[in-house]
Amino acid sequence: MRLRNLNTFVKVARLGSFHAAAQQLHTTQPGVSARINALEEELGVTLFLRDKSGTRLSAKGVQLLPYAEKMLAISQEMKEQICDPQPQKGSIRIGVTDTLAHLWLTALLKHWQTQHPLISFELTSDVTQRLLDQLQQHELDLALVVEHYHSHPQLVSEPICSYPQKWVVSPALIGDAKIENVDDLAGYPILSFPRDTKPWDYLQELFRQQTQTPQFHTCGSVTNLLALTHQSVGVALLPAPLVEDAIATGELRELHISTEPPALNFAFCWRLNDERILPKLLADSGREIIT
Repeated sequence: MRLRNLNTFVKVARLGSFHAAAQQLHTTQPGVSARINALEEELGVTLFLRDKSGTRLSAKGVQLLPYAEKMLAISQEMKEQICDPQPQKGSIRIGVTDTLAHLWLTALLKHWQTQHPLISFELTSDVTQRLLDQLQQHELDLALVVEHYHSHPQLVSEPICSYPQKWVVSPALIGDAKIENVDDLAGYPILSFPRDTKPWDYLQELFRQQTQTPQFHTCGSVTNLLALTHQSVGVALLPAPLVEDAIATGELRELHISTEPPALNFAFCWRLNDERILPKLLADSGREIIT
C-alpha cells in the first residue's frame, strides 16, 4: 500500500474536495482521482461518495481514516528518528509477565540499553490481565504477556514465542508412586500461577470433572513456585524452560500425564493509538533476542 495514496486519501477526506487536495499536493485533480482509484481497487471498497452536495467519506472511508492517519504519523516519526543524529531520549514503561522476566529480562534490558543508551526503562512484573489493564489505562507503554483469550481492538498484539508446559515434582514428595493421569494428580497439592491466568484456568477445567478436587496453592512469582516445588510442597505445572535443567539433574521429576497440557504463547502488546514508534522498535528487537 503506497503512502502517497494514503496521504492523498487523508487530504481529500479532510478538505472534502478533490480539487482542494490537488492544490495542496501540487498535482492535478485527475492525478488525485487516480491515486484514490488505485487505493479503492487495492482495498476493494468505495472510499468516497460524490454527489451534488460535494465529496464525503463512505462508511468504509470513515473506518479507514484513523488507520491511514496512524500509518502516516508512524512513517513521519520513523523518518525523523532515522534522520535525527541524536539518539532517542526519555523513558518507557514496560510490563513483563514473571515467566519472561525470569527467563529474558536481563538479556532484553542489556540489548535495549545498547540500542537506546539515553532511554530510561521503568519495568513492572505482574500477571497478564493486570498488565493489559495498565496498558489500556496508559500506565504502561509496552507489555510482554501471555497471549490473551479476548481481542482488544485498541491494542496491537504480536507473537513472541511459545513454550510447552511440564508437570514436575520433587522426588521426595512422591517416592515410588506412579502419577500417570489426572486422578493420580488430584491426590497431591497443586502449585499454580494466580487466579485469572491461563495456567489457572486450564487447571480448573482439568480437574472440574474429577471426583476428588486437589488443594491449590497459587503464587505469582516464578522463583517462589520453583522453590515450593523443590521443597516438596506440591506438584507444579510450569513452562518447560524453567524446569529443564532441574529435570536433567534429577532435582525434579517430570510427570508424563495422559492429558497433555497446552503450550503457553507469549506476545508483545502496545496501544494502537500510541503515536511513538519506540514500542514497536523495542518489540521487534526484543523478539530477535528471545527467538
